[in-house]
Amino acid sequence: MRAVFKHLTLFIYGGILYGLCECLWRGHTYPSMFVLGGLCFVLLGGINEHLSFDMHLTLQALIGAGIVLSLEFIFGVVLNLWLKLGVWDYSALPFNLLGQICLYFAFAWYALSFVAIIFDDFLRYWLFGEERPHYKF
Repeated sequence: MRAVFKHLTLFIYGGILYGLCECLWRGHTYPSMFVLGGLCFVLLGGINEHLSFDMHLTLQALIGAGIVLSLEFIFGVVLNLWLKLGVWDYSALPFNLLGQICLYFAFAWYALSFVAIIFDDFLRYWLFGEERPHYKF
């Protein structure tokens, strides 16, 4: 039960933060982005939970960017291509994949993954008494 509470708490933090980032960047968000953000945050937190703090932080961020891009692509295909909701469209940007992900935002997700991983690790430390974060640079 403790694990469910922990992951639900982290999911909520991630959903809120993702929505706030989107509001700051685009001026608005969608309820589906709360779900996407929550999933991303929980999975990014799992990097240190299931792998190791000894992994270089740049590699963690690279894995994190891959997680975010994968989920963004899946959500984009469902929301934008199948359901035609028009939540986002990167088709005008270079190096895009079906207009759902693109190289420009891959770099953004890489940078934001650093912040998200560190924030998640400290939340786990402060709220749930997990190992104090330490990083290899």
